[in-house]
Amino acid sequence: MRKRRLGPTGPEISVIGLGAWGFGGVGGFGLGPIDEQEALDTIRHAVDCGINWVDTAAVYGLGHSEEVVGRALAPFNVGTDVYIFTKGGQNWYGGGGALVRDLRPESIRFECEQSLQRLGVDRIDLYQFHWPDAIGTAVEDSWTAMIDLIAQGKVRWGGVSNFDVSLASRCHTLSPVESNQVPLSLINRASLDSIIPWCQENGVGVIVYAPLATGLLTGTFDLPRIANLPNDDGRRRLVRFQEPQLSRTLALVERLRPIADHFDLSLSTLAIAWTLIARGVTGAIAGARTPAQVDGWLPASEMPLTHEALARIQAAIAETGV
Repeated sequence: MRKRRLGPTGPEISVIGLGAWGFGGVGGFGLGPIDEQEALDTIRHAVDCGINWVDTAAVYGLGHSEEVVGRALAPFNVGTDVYIFTKGGQNWYGGGGALVRDLRPESIRFECEQSLQRLGVDRIDLYQFHWPDAIGTAVEDSWTAMIDLIAQGKVRWGGVSNFDVSLASRCHTLSPVESNQVPLSLINRASLDSIIPWCQENGVGVIVYAPLATGLLTGTFDLPRIANLPNDDGRRRLVRFQEPQLSRTLALVERLRPIADHFDLSLSTLAIAWTLIARGVTGAIAGARTPAQVDGWLPASEMPLTHEALARIQAAIAETGV
């Protein structure tokens, strides 16, 4: 498994990490029912295959994903052999079912304590602000709280997620930001324009999420399956699962199938490998619910794409207008 250094002082991480949104289960911000034992087996299989970080968030299943990740990684040497990356700042503790993007220092401290308990660890390896604050908190106050958590030994490295250049640079001026987690996939390429180049120039690591577009680029979805997703499946709320983007994405998938077949790759491997060649990208998060799904995209970690493959992919993007 190839590894790259994350940020100015962070760990060497495998170029693919396991995303744990799918282990949130039902209720809250989850992706539908899960088999608990299969979830544990999937996480452990990924680590056995050389993946050395798992990315989760407090809001996934309203804490349930963190609990599953904590149980799954208990047999391993967390912080040395495998790292736990989690995210806070989407506060649901006010009740009423509403999520609030809340980066007040007191909320950050409270959320960190809750995540530590659910994960069953004394220190979070990488703690990330999930989204920018939406209630008027100055980002300098938020990042100072992160600096304090690191000084207290509750967080090893601090990162952000979905931060633009302005917000990331304001944090980075106070103390180095280890990483920024941003979306990147064949259907969402906007981060290549500004934030990833800024991160590269400033030594900030880049973790890209949704390289498989929450499953759409795996080739396993069609319109009937999407129409029958459970009502509590969080994908129903995503723009990429809505028209007109949905039909364009499914058309792109059909254009990618012969390309993947030509190079003897799975669609998942092709899509993830495409994100890993982008300059400035440290690693990509890939989701899976079964060990077999991990095996389906694992080759992307060692699969540099040829110029021919890249040209054919670019042509498919242009032709489908995705």
